[in-house]
Amino acid sequence: MPDPDVEAAVRTALAGVVDPEIRRPITELDMVDRVVATATGVEVGIRLTIVGCPASDRIERDVRAAAEGVVGAGNAVVELGVMTPEQRHALTERLRGGRAARGNPFGPGTLTRVIAVTSGKGGVGKSTLTANLAVALAARGLSVGLVDADVHGFSVPALLGLVDEHGTAARPTRVDDMILPPVAHGVKVISIGMFVEPTEPGGRGSSVAVAWRGPMLHRTLQQFLTDVYFGDLDVLLVDLPPGTGDVAISLGQLLPNAEVLVVTTPQPAAADVAERSGLVARQTGQTVIGVVENMAGLAQPDGSLLDLFGSGGGDEVARRLSEGVDEPVPVVASVPLSVALRRGGDDGMPVVLAEPDDPAARAIEQAAAFLAGRPRSLAGRHLDVSVR
Repeated sequence: MPDPDVEAAVRTALAGVVDPEIRRPITELDMVDRVVATATGVEVGIRLTIVGCPASDRIERDVRAAAEGVVGAGNAVVELGVMTPEQRHALTERLRGGRAARGNPFGPGTLTRVIAVTSGKGGVGKSTLTANLAVALAARGLSVGLVDADVHGFSVPALLGLVDEHGTAARPTRVDDMILPPVAHGVKVISIGMFVEPTEPGGRGSSVAVAWRGPMLHRTLQQFLTDVYFGDLDVLLVDLPPGTGDVAISLGQLLPNAEVLVVTTPQPAAADVAERSGLVARQTGQTVIGVVENMAGLAQPDGSLLDLFGSGGGDEVARRLSEGVDEPVPVVASVPLSVALRRGGDDGMPVVLAEPDDPAARAIEQAAAFLAGRPRSLAGRHLDVSVR
């Protein structure tokens, strides 16, 4: 005879099993089909979101462990099935908050802090800094998403270890028209690099070049914001391509509420182009909140610092961007040249995790502390509360 107490206890235990892609308990996602007590233990039926779900092994393992925690080792049978089209549709609508129509959840009024990381030119380490900032913020307990909007020069998947030995990036999971982003080091990540193939086996980073005009770039960025399910985020970081081209303009249209972090090098000549990227952001209504100076010197064996790329660039960019505005733009961190930082990017293990005592890691943590501690105003934002 079925034992209601055992079944109830198992269902309670299953509430602790979290879908690794959606990051919600499987009981909330209507993935538990049945829990039936038997003479020898319990049978649990689970509905996966799609056929061939990449997380199926982990879900099955976690469900079995939860059930066996109630009925004992070896006494739980787990059977995997797949949601019907109607159940998948209900799930995607539920995840979107009851809205069948897609929309941009990170536009004006969002409670998610949106931070665009920009630079005037390429080669300043912007993507490496963005990836490490995302991981540092996630390590602080924040829910973090990262959009790699550098469509032509995408590198975030490799920087976060989301590529295999052939250079193929992890693929997002599709549930109907909803895209579930891969997760690395606690950060939900989406990149155009996850949708293209390497040109040849074994050539890490040899992905097909993306040659798109402005309208296609705009639609791609828009799709990343509307079709990708990030869930409730505290912070969404957007890694912009260098310069002030189509993607920067599109981001200004789609996310005029974004705060902007400008990355530059210490070279004074770099200040001109870095300043332009901040000014373009302001023209679209975004707020420049700080400057990060990267490659700010190389420590020597005698303890001195070699200014390989000059000095003063970060301070100069901050000074120029502070002119004519009420709130001065600070230099939030000065990140030194670091072998550990470079090695972490090559290995897909961010330096803030791999070598947290490295001077570059400490400087990036300083920038993360600035972002995490920056106060937010709720003025003009819709709060989902009601008075009864």
